[in-house]
Amino acid sequence: MLSVSDKKGIVTFAKGLLSMGVEIISTGGTKKVLDEAGISTVAIEEITGFPEMMDGRVKTLHPKIHGGLLACRELASHREAMNSLNILPIDFVCVNLYPFKKTIMKSDVGEKEAIENIDIGGPSMLRSAAKNHEFVTAIVDPKDYTLVLEELKEQGATSLETRRKLAAKVFRHTAAYDALIAQYLTEQVKEEKPEKLTLTYERKQALRYGENSHQQAAFYQAALPESYSIAQAKQLHGKELSFNNIRDADAALRVMKEYQKPTVVALKHMNPCGIGSAETIFAAWQAAYEADPVSIFGGIIVLNREVDLATAKEMHNLFLEIIIAPSYSSESLEVLKTKNNLRLLTVDFSSLLKQPSEDIVSVLGGVLVQQQDTSMEDENKWQVVTERQPTAEEMAALTFAWKAVKHVKSNAIVLSNQYQTLGIGAGQMNRVGSVKIAIEQAGEKANEAVLASDAYFPMDDSVEYAAKHGIKAIIQPGGSIKDQTSIDMANKYGVAMVFTNVRHFKH
Repeated sequence: MLSVSDKKGIVTFAKGLLSMGVEIISTGGTKKVLDEAGISTVAIEEITGFPEMMDGRVKTLHPKIHGGLLACRELASHREAMNSLNILPIDFVCVNLYPFKKTIMKSDVGEKEAIENIDIGGPSMLRSAAKNHEFVTAIVDPKDYTLVLEELKEQGATSLETRRKLAAKVFRHTAAYDALIAQYLTEQVKEEKPEKLTLTYERKQALRYGENSHQQAAFYQAALPESYSIAQAKQLHGKELSFNNIRDADAALRVMKEYQKPTVVALKHMNPCGIGSAETIFAAWQAAYEADPVSIFGGIIVLNREVDLATAKEMHNLFLEIIIAPSYSSESLEVLKTKNNLRLLTVDFSSLLKQPSEDIVSVLGGVLVQQQDTSMEDENKWQVVTERQPTAEEMAALTFAWKAVKHVKSNAIVLSNQYQTLGIGAGQMNRVGSVKIAIEQAGEKANEAVLASDAYFPMDDSVEYAAKHGIKAIIQPGGSIKDQTSIDMANKYGVAMVFTNVRHFKH
């Protein structure tokens, strides 16, 4: 049985089958292609005794098809049923399905068109054949045509091992197909927390190893591509991406979503180590580099403008793992490609502000699902809770710092001015520890910095420590039962404090 939506290679495959004495049943468009190639086929209606009906919706859903697929050949009762009902055994099923994914990816697709591209007969035949793989070879992928023909030529039949592997591939394929349909229809009815979570991903890359060299790993991409993502990045140069490269690059792209001006994000181990914004990408690079010229070594760099020659020359002087940008000038590529191992990638920044997908995090025994933290706070709703108001310059710096701190691991503290991070404290078990790290990193620049905290201060010690080291303005969510003690401490030192009423924990 040959009935394929993807006609690639089907003529060659059919000729190979015919040459080894296999009789071919076919349907619709596949039969037309084979007939035009001069390949003898039997029409499905000659087997079933029924014409294709209802615009092709009903053609293979028939006992003479599924009986031929599901019969256990070694059981006398099954053979007797086949003989009495004139059911012929079907030994090979080669089917691929209506292009549902391709259909729903069209910008103007309507629900009716999407539903018409839900295949019913194809998955049914594949599942019947795969279930009965002890006797039937089920083929869903054109890449497997050669394997089947080679075994037929060498052995006169496919091996049970091959049939088992092809059956497993069939069920993976039909499960992914159904998962995509379920996802589409769930979105159409706006079901936010369905009782079953059906997800499907496609392998993009087998990785050399995972987080450590003794861990196996692979990279799977969403079935429906997201343009602004590491999964859809185009690599122009350098070594293959590793597990840790991919995670870091993803984290850096998430940070960049916060900034519209020419900006450079430097990231190391899932935390930004420097962020710079300016009027030109070269100036933004200088700001990001100067934010932490030590930690940037071996880091990931994302630029939201084309890489020019001047910026490329500066980056060339450092050891960097990855550079990601919307594009590169020809001169900058020439410079950067002299480093054999430096990975150069492009990403489609035009879809940067597209509605994000959900985050899915694995835990032992399950997964957690949540919306991505992409909230765009209304600064008009922020509250100044101290006696001193922040200056316009301080407010601009607070806004910059607040965008950065949401992408730093909790407990997170960011010191910055209006265009550059100056100190970052991440992942400490207590908040004052992160404050101390950020201030130590900023050094004398702490006197010109503001401070952002991803969550409230449970104690006033962080406020006092910051004030004693020159911090004049703080932004934080508020919400602690001890908020007033932090406010009082800020007032004591003349520090302006802004509450956003939004928390940005990142674990």
